[in-house]
Amino acid sequence: MTYFKLLVVSLLLMSFVQQERKVTIWLIGDSTVCDQPLDRAPVTGWGTPFAHYIDTTAVVVNKARGGRSTRTFISEGRWQEVVDNIQKGDFVLMQFGHNDEAKEPQYKDRYTPVPDYKKNLELFIAETRAKGGHPVLISPVTRMRFDNDGKPQETHIEYTQAVKETGVKTQAPVIDLDGMSLNLLRELGPEKSEFLYMYVDSLQNPHYPKGRKDWTHFNEYGARRMAELVLNDIKKQGLPLSNYITKKVAP
Repeated sequence: MTYFKLLVVSLLLMSFVQQERKVTIWLIGDSTVCDQPLDRAPVTGWGTPFAHYIDTTAVVVNKARGGRSTRTFISEGRWQEVVDNIQKGDFVLMQFGHNDEAKEPQYKDRYTPVPDYKKNLELFIAETRAKGGHPVLISPVTRMRFDNDGKPQETHIEYTQAVKETGVKTQAPVIDLDGMSLNLLRELGPEKSEFLYMYVDSLQNPHYPKGRKDWTHFNEYGARRMAELVLNDIKKQGLPLSNYITKKVAP
């Protein structure tokens, strides 16, 4: 009789644990997404504030890493670590492109031609679905670059188009963060857009005593604005992930 009671209790506990398992939202990508080390503050990836808008029934695991392209994310085993832990019902948000498109000699180990970039995204999507997860494609967030007339310039044309084409081919949802962030810069103009990025004068921050002008990476405010663009588009598209977004997100 005691054994039977123990068995019943064990089964009930196992059932409770299964029911209480939280959905995991995996983030994969580069430095514009990742949780940055403290010694780089105020540099912030949009994945960091993104997690603040997710309710307690889900957990965000940010596996994005600086300097990674789709190719190096795979070759270093970072993708395998994610896919091995994806469970049914999880979400995988993927934003690459900054390093894939880097053709400069010093970045040759990161560069990924567009056809290979698309194949790598298709791999992420297929293996996510094979584990019962939900893939979400995100185009690479824009760099700040204005022309002489004060108009923001597109900085990821080929790779953003590749994301959109991959979305159509695989029927995976696409969040066009490149387009949305470009529109935000258009609204703000050259001067106000600087408040989004890592623009630091000398002696303003102990981490950057000589100052820093970086039009790729965001400060805390800029990262939050980018996260809100992603979150609001998830809600606008009515993606299943919207069920886990709190009401705190800006309209």
